[in-house]
Amino acid sequence: MDTHRLEVFCKVVELKSFTRAAKALSLSQPTVSEHIRGLETMLGEKLLDRIKGDVHPTPVGRVFYQYSRNIVQLRNEALEAVSQFKGKVAGTLVVGASTIPGTYVLPKFIASFASDHPESRIELRISDSRETVESVAEGILEVGLVGAKLSNRKVAFEEIVGDELVLAVASGHRWAAVRAIDPEELADEPFISREKGSGTLWVMNQALEERGFNTGRLKVSAKMDTTESVRQGIKAGIGVSILSRRAIEEDLRQGALAAVDITGIKFPRALYLVVSKNRQLSPLCSAFLGHVRENVKGV
Repeated sequence: MDTHRLEVFCKVVELKSFTRAAKALSLSQPTVSEHIRGLETMLGEKLLDRIKGDVHPTPVGRVFYQYSRNIVQLRNEALEAVSQFKGKVAGTLVVGASTIPGTYVLPKFIASFASDHPESRIELRISDSRETVESVAEGILEVGLVGAKLSNRKVAFEEIVGDELVLAVASGHRWAAVRAIDPEELADEPFISREKGSGTLWVMNQALEERGFNTGRLKVSAKMDTTESVRQGIKAGIGVSILSRRAIEEDLRQGALAAVDITGIKFPRALYLVVSKNRQLSPLCSAFLGHVRENVKGV
């Protein structure tokens, strides 16, 4: 059984798309389809179904995916171990991240690591914090960087860098001219919320609830999947929102947005590396984590 075919199958399952898998593997879509047909012919079973535009494994496909993933991982670890024995750090590492660390923190580490280790390749997969943690817990990813320490017994979290959430408003908003607002004022203002599973949303809700503000009172004018869409929504006048200061630093410098204090409430948070408790890290992953820890100051 060709391990490359197994890798293609795993990528289709993980990305839920033949097209996205083809792009990630630098293959044509017909080639990806041919690999899947070859596997299904060899096994005599249908492995994948299309449901509402996405590709999902059949019951047999889910079982086969678990074994295929383990085989591909073991192959990659063997090749990395041989490279390390030769004094090289080589191979491909897929790193998961939620929006803020994936957009504003990890690219710097990936660039410097690639410069030090040109035979390695880091692929960055951005989703929300919950999905990233679950992917690490299930062994789909070796490592992730997320904005909230979520409950999951299968993974370990390591605080790596600090962050802060702030109330962001458009420069022409009436709050932009005041130093702080009372928490009660939030209840009457159109508010742009992040999607369920967002680390930013989780930290915001926890901080407000701990100080007696019921987040169900927020007058949600829109829900958006990304920090960038929230930023643009604020500028367009859809509402105010609570975002990472890292995400709006440029807007604050240019005067496009203003950060407003909320009396008695602060939103400090950490960004966390997350790894599985039950999986030995590959040499490449260990090297990348070491690089992050050594270079985290000043980020």
